[in-house]
Amino acid sequence: MPLPPVKMYTTAHCPFCKQAEQLLLARGVTEIEKIRIDLDSERRDEMMRITQRRTVPQIFIGNYHIGGYDDLHALDSEGRLTALLSGQNA
Repeated sequence: MPLPPVKMYTTAHCPFCKQAEQLLLARGVTEIEKIRIDLDSERRDEMMRITQRRTVPQIFIGNYHIGGYDDLHALDSEGRLTALLSGQNA
């Protein structure tokens, strides 16, 4: 079964974005759609409208909004990230 798509709103120099990417790759994600909000103000506006947040990263697995790196890490620590990546509910 293929992994659900992963999308991450990011900027060029974001250490938490890099940590999030490393964690996702370690859990078997091979492709992350990165949306650079520092290059496109319309995409920044889109991110803020969808997530109600201003910080990056903002991570989506399928249609599920994870949140930022701390949220992703907490999900992983609770053992729910692997289930979510396998298509099960978190």
